[in-house]
Amino acid sequence: MDSMPHLDGHYDALARQDGEPLTARLRAAFRAAGRDPERLSPDEVAGIDQLHLGGRRASRDLARRGALAAGQRLLDVGCGTGGASRLLAHECGVEALGVDITAAFVAVAEWLSQATGLADRTRFLCADAARLPLLTASVDVVWCQHALMNMPDPATVLAEWRRLLVPGGRVLLHEVVAGDNPAPLSLPVPWAREVTHSHLIRREVLEAALAEAGFVAHEVDDVSASALAWRRRQVEGQGKGKERSASAPLPGPALIFGDDFAAMGRNLLDNLSDDRVRIIAGAWARA
Repeated sequence: MDSMPHLDGHYDALARQDGEPLTARLRAAFRAAGRDPERLSPDEVAGIDQLHLGGRRASRDLARRGALAAGQRLLDVGCGTGGASRLLAHECGVEALGVDITAAFVAVAEWLSQATGLADRTRFLCADAARLPLLTASVDVVWCQHALMNMPDPATVLAEWRRLLVPGGRVLLHEVVAGDNPAPLSLPVPWAREVTHSHLIRREVLEAALAEAGFVAHEVDDVSASALAWRRRQVEGQGKGKERSASAPLPGPALIFGDDFAAMGRNLLDNLSDDRVRIIAGAWARA
C-alpha cells in the first residue's frame, strides 16, 4: 500500500491534527444535530457518503448505464465512506463489496451500513486497488467514482479489474480527467492538496488504457456541464443554509476534509469552469 501515507494525510487530515478518529467525530456531529448515530436514514447520511460530483443522482445515472440487476456481485473501488455501495445494494439489489485504501473511510462505511440497516448487503475492505486479495473472475461489475485520479499506476489497476471480472463483466466509471487547458490546477481540490498527489490523465489516454487492458467501451459521455451545474447549486445552497441555520446541521464533507473544504469546492468549480478538468461517465465490457 505505497500510497497509504499521503492519502491518509489527505482524507483523514483532521484525525492527524487532533487525534480524534473520523468515526467518533461524525458520531458526535450526528448527536449534535439531534440524530441517533446508530439509526440513520440514507437522506441523513447523504452529506458524508457521496464524496463525488453529482451526489446520488450521478450514481443513479451510472447504475442506469450498467443496467445493474439484483444478485450481481459488485466491487466498489475507492468506495470512500460507502455511499454508492449502500445505494446500489438498496436500490438495485446487488451484493456490494467496497474497497478503499484509507482505513478511516472503511471504518465509517461499516458503521453507516450498520446504522442504515444495510450491513447484510454491503461489505468493506481496506486494501490497495492495484493488489486486491480477491479471487479471479469473482465479480460481475467493477464500479469506480472519482478514484483513479488518486492512483499513480492506472494500468496495473485496470489489469486487476480485468482479472477480477467474469467474462463479459462490466466496468462502470465516473471519473475526473484532465481538460484541454494546460494551466496548473487550482489547489487544494477534494482529491489532492498537492500536485504530486493528483494523477489526472486525459480522457483519450484513459480510454486507450482501458482498451489496452481488454475493455470495450459502451455509452461513454463527457458529463462536465451537468457536474459544473451541480457544483454551482451546491455552492448556492451552502450560502443559503448558513443564513437559515438555527441549530447544528447534519454532518457534511467539511468534517472529513477540514476547514479548507470550502476552498477545495471553489477551486474545483474554477478548474471545471475553465476546462482544466473534465468529468466523464461510461460503461465498458470485459472482452
